[in-house]
Amino acid sequence: MEQIKCPHCGEVFTIDESGYAAIVSQIRDKEFEKLVEKNKKELEDNQQSVIDNAVLKSKSESEKKISELEAKINKIESDHRLIIAEKDSEIKELKKDNTRAVEDAVRQEKEKVKELQNTIKENELTYSLELKNKDEIHEKEIKYKDEEIARVKEFKLQQSTKMVGESLERFCEEEFNKLRSAAFQTAYFEKDNDIKSGSKGDFIFRDYSDDIEYISIMFEMKNENDETKTKHKNEDFFKELDKDRREKGCEYAVLVSMLEGDNEYYNTGIVDVSHKYPKMYVVRPHFFIPVITLLRNAAMNNLEDKKALVEMQSKNIDVSTFESTLLDFKERFGRNYELANRKFNTAIDEIDKTISHLQKVKEELLASDNNLRLANNKLDDLTIKKLTKNNPTMQQMFEEAGVDIKGKNKG
Repeated sequence: MEQIKCPHCGEVFTIDESGYAAIVSQIRDKEFEKLVEKNKKELEDNQQSVIDNAVLKSKSESEKKISELEAKINKIESDHRLIIAEKDSEIKELKKDNTRAVEDAVRQEKEKVKELQNTIKENELTYSLELKNKDEIHEKEIKYKDEEIARVKEFKLQQSTKMVGESLERFCEEEFNKLRSAAFQTAYFEKDNDIKSGSKGDFIFRDYSDDIEYISIMFEMKNENDETKTKHKNEDFFKELDKDRREKGCEYAVLVSMLEGDNEYYNTGIVDVSHKYPKMYVVRPHFFIPVITLLRNAAMNNLEDKKALVEMQSKNIDVSTFESTLLDFKERFGRNYELANRKFNTAIDEIDKTISHLQKVKEELLASDNNLRLANNKLDDLTIKKLTKNNPTMQQMFEEAGVDIKGKNKG
């Protein structure tokens, strides 16, 4: 049993264990409820405070982030404006520089084209004069060939009548004698009767000026009718003719031949065979006088040189080196003339190629100017909307900053 004193009246009373337990339980439940209620209230107050603090903190952080984002957007816009301004400036300078470069290049190319046109005109004038001279020479050659054809016909007619039974040697001798008094007054033309070396040609021609020999020719005549058993070729007599020329001290060798009558190579006129034997020619009988005239006229161009050489030799001066140098100079001069002629033709071709190249350069410059114009048009059409296309992050940042990328400002 337990004794319990009332705190209000001071009365003491006795209570059994079950009653005591019930009272204790009752008191404990009330106290617990008070404690729970108190804790619940404190918890709710703390929770609200936490929520309020969290809201305040979140709002502060959000405002800070918004402020930072606005600062970034402003910086981006500022940088973008600076970049655009720099690009505009660069494009303007580039356009100016390109315009000046194009104008300078076009001006220079125009000057070059003008110079080339002047050069072409000069070359065309020169070529026209040369072509005219060549035409005149060609006409003379045609006239000369026509005359020679007439002479051939006359010769064949004479051969079929008058020359039956006569030799080719006699024909050539008579042809020469017809012109001796008029065209060959100082010339020597006689049969070669010197057989000391074991062989001889048919005729030797020499001509003089002031007792100086300036031309000499060894002639050999071959008639088809003279060969009854075996048909010879002209080449069969080249070696022996060259030997006679050298042994008799003649400068040129000429084979007057009726052999190989169907060979067009020997029927074209005066045939130069110096690629086989030096200074040797093959002609048909009707070219007998023309070949003498041709070689003699060519030798007369060197007459003064020969006279100078003879004078030097008379003074016991060794001119062999000088003569060799002079002949070498003439040969090199001829080669240089051929090279100059080829280079002239090459220059004409290069001028044509240069004009074509300059035209392509002009087209490229015009195309470059067109591309710059297109680039400028694209820059003028550049907007924030196009820059942020397919970039949702940038679109959101501009919208949060109050910038309408469609062209309207929300602020």
